[in-house]
Amino acid sequence: MVNHWTPDDIPDQTGRTALITGGNSGIGLETAHALARHGTRVILAGRSEGRLDQAAEAVRAAAPGARTDTLVLDLADLSSVREAATRIAETETVDLLVNNAGVMNLPERRTTRDGLEMTVGTNHLGHFAFNAQIWPAVRRSAAPRVVTVSAVAARWPMGRLDDLMSEKSYRSMGAYAKSKRAKIVYTLELARRTEGSPVKALVVHPGAAMTGLQRHGNGGLSRVITSIAARMLMGSAPGAAWPSLYAATSPHVRSDDFIGPAGRDQTSGAPKPARLPTGSDDPAECRRLWAVSERLTGVPFGLDAGTAASHET
Repeated sequence: MVNHWTPDDIPDQTGRTALITGGNSGIGLETAHALARHGTRVILAGRSEGRLDQAAEAVRAAAPGARTDTLVLDLADLSSVREAATRIAETETVDLLVNNAGVMNLPERRTTRDGLEMTVGTNHLGHFAFNAQIWPAVRRSAAPRVVTVSAVAARWPMGRLDDLMSEKSYRSMGAYAKSKRAKIVYTLELARRTEGSPVKALVVHPGAAMTGLQRHGNGGLSRVITSIAARMLMGSAPGAAWPSLYAATSPHVRSDDFIGPAGRDQTSGAPKPARLPTGSDDPAECRRLWAVSERLTGVPFGLDAGTAASHET
């Protein structure tokens, strides 16, 4: 067990390429900054070409000589997912895939362009479809890692995966909790389906941090309370990126780890394995979510249950 770790301990990443969804702000951008400082070529993926360009420029300014590219990707639009994934799958080798982007606390039930509940549709299903379609680029890596960002909300009882699309009832943070539990369940099943291959599939939670996710609050008193709580309890986006960075680069992690911060301040020690939500490692639930995700997105992943992934080097 590692007792002390900071991003300065990241080993040289020269020759590796990382693709980070939501890489233009918050934890995703902080992850990009740290990886770029250690030699990683970073591909920043997000919805706004203008914001992506600004983020790439900021990464290069902070790490002179950094290699950056951008990818327009709207996870709430499966046609955008397909277009972006085709570009990556045909031309790239992705050594590190960071499923970081997300939305939370949408006050009313909304749907994606494909009719999926917006929070689960973006946070889990959009990523599932994107991962499935860029898998050829991941397979090209000699030592690929897939790091998926969940949250402690995954442990909430309202995060059960029945009524995944919140068709019976909708609660904003219930949908968020479902999406974050789905990310854990997905990662554990991905780890099972790639067992025996070089792939490491890990899931992390950043603790509590004030990032762009909080912009969807209800306003008024809710926004004031969130602001006060942020000052008192939440850490910074740089600190919140530590679990992602540790999972992405440390030799002391294993596939299917759930990694969280060392403490509430997020920087008091090395990130460490966290307690999984009850039942999230149930193989039946994992297989069921995988099948539902393929059905709802219309995207087959191509990894058979119970068998190791084929791998190209």
